[in-house]
Amino acid sequence: MRKIISFMHISLDGFVAGPNGEMDWIKVDQEIFDHVGKRIQKGDTALYGRVTYQMMESYWPNAGNKPNASKHDIEHSKWYKRVHKVVLSRTIHSADLVNTQVINGNLTENINKIKQQAGEDILLFGSPTATHSLIQQNLIDGYWLFVNPIILGQGIPLFKDIKDKIKLKLLTTQQFNCGVTELNYIVDGQ
Repeated sequence: MRKIISFMHISLDGFVAGPNGEMDWIKVDQEIFDHVGKRIQKGDTALYGRVTYQMMESYWPNAGNKPNASKHDIEHSKWYKRVHKVVLSRTIHSADLVNTQVINGNLTENINKIKQQAGEDILLFGSPTATHSLIQQNLIDGYWLFVNPIILGQGIPLFKDIKDKIKLKLLTTQQFNCGVTELNYIVDGQ
């Protein structure tokens, strides 16, 4: 069965965005772009909450076509157009969306159907509200966290309203020159 892996930038004190959703504290550079690019290239499904999806959709389909497009913009734009997108939303309808499926109800049932389909692991990009819902339904199988060297003190937490302990197994770590540390965990079902 496919796994859902939450891909998230996080502050040292556990926030994924500032109090007003700001993410200007996140450090990314070519080293991180190259590292993430290698991992996601084999991916065939991306999962988003509505807000993150709309942000991605407003930029990535045409980012690689711009005259000043960076290597990252070109590569990620190609990937974004190719990958199947799944969006958790009660307000978006999929009738006019290309290569996109919208889930607006029966979260556990619909996500489990996707997990049972053939394919690679499903990457959940950002999307804190969707992440909270999936955690509460025990639907996230792993965490790919990029810990940024900052303490925000307040903001939107990654882990919210957790009722039961979730044991994790550390698979890999990597430190980047910009000070970000990647932690790659899988949920330990034992």
